[in-house]
Amino acid sequence: MIRAVAILSLLILLILVLYVPSAHPPERFLAQLRDEHQIATGYWGLQPATHMLDRAVRMQEATANVTPIPAAKDAPSTSAVNGAVLLEMTSVNQRLFNNPYFRSVDALLLLASYRLSTLLEWLPLLAAFVMAAIADGGFARFIKAKEFRQHDPEMFALYASLSIVVLCATVIGFVWPMRLHPLLLPCAPLIVGALAGRALGCFHLRG
Repeated sequence: MIRAVAILSLLILLILVLYVPSAHPPERFLAQLRDEHQIATGYWGLQPATHMLDRAVRMQEATANVTPIPAAKDAPSTSAVNGAVLLEMTSVNQRLFNNPYFRSVDALLLLASYRLSTLLEWLPLLAAFVMAAIADGGFARFIKAKEFRQHDPEMFALYASLSIVVLCATVIGFVWPMRLHPLLLPCAPLIVGALAGRALGCFHLRG
């Protein structure tokens, strides 16, 4: 069950991530980024919001090497080509480098980086809750083993599957160009942490 849910969720995630840039122009993602930055400025304050934006830009630069968007410096050299071949190669390069889909992918990654940067602002508090939830699940698992109580593989599969679905939905939320409340993204790690703790409590342990 867990494997089937994971495969299905990842397939849906891949399809949506590849579809969204084709359905929205780059300006849509940039406008959404500006809108969310204004909301973050009002919610967090100017300095934290600027820090989140700077972190997002650095993350975008760090992922530039793994994106499918070619840089101008990576274009094939045309210094030794003349005439009609040079014109054709220049035309091909322009069509490739100015492809609206690639530009949308670039803008999408910037929006996702900003939302991830926003989530990282909550990381200390979120990490404390997740660790507490997992520790609680570990103690529950230990107590069940000492009491010789049977583990519950069905509930373990349910909690693990729900965790996978929430994680994939969070990634989709990173790239979907719609307004997200600043408190919405931190809910995902809290839910995943609670589900992981419950799943651990249902996992088998010999007494």
